[in-house]
Amino acid sequence: MTAATALPHATKTAEHEMAALQRDHARPLFALLLRLCDGDRQRAEDLLQETLVRAWQHPEALRADAFASVRPWLLTVARRLAIDARRARQARPPEVGDAVLESTRVIADHAERSAAVLDVREAVRTLTPRHRDVLVLVYFQGASVAETAEILGIPPGTVKSRAYYALRALRRVLPGYAADLR
Repeated sequence: MTAATALPHATKTAEHEMAALQRDHARPLFALLLRLCDGDRQRAEDLLQETLVRAWQHPEALRADAFASVRPWLLTVARRLAIDARRARQARPPEVGDAVLESTRVIADHAERSAAVLDVREAVRTLTPRHRDVLVLVYFQGASVAETAEILGIPPGTVKSRAYYALRALRRVLPGYAADLR
């Protein structure tokens, strides 16, 4: 018998042994891994698969003693893999779920802000000079109503009125500026 003819037989034997190993030990291994993974079935399944791959990679551990059970070796490998996986998860930053991303505030980039500034400037130019003067003093220069009234030589009530109507006109000119146009 040559090595070429022995190889397929050895492969079939190894496949047969691995199938028997999985059939005899997969459930207890999965139960242990499920407990070690805090009920995460996907992680436990991944670790079970990795445990069986390690068994396939080390056939000498499985055939060391015909009378001894292989299960203690498999349970030790599975336990160590679970511990290593937990340590690896704890060593890296936590993953962010979709809910956190959806509630994150969207920050406009520089180009959007520049475009908005240009839109506001153009909208302010459409106002009458009386309304524009009040807006510039109150909202852009930060003057109080009393200061604006004194600078423009008008009553404070008129400053408030002009500011109200100027903002109302801007809301009409700037789309999306305010939802309620009354």
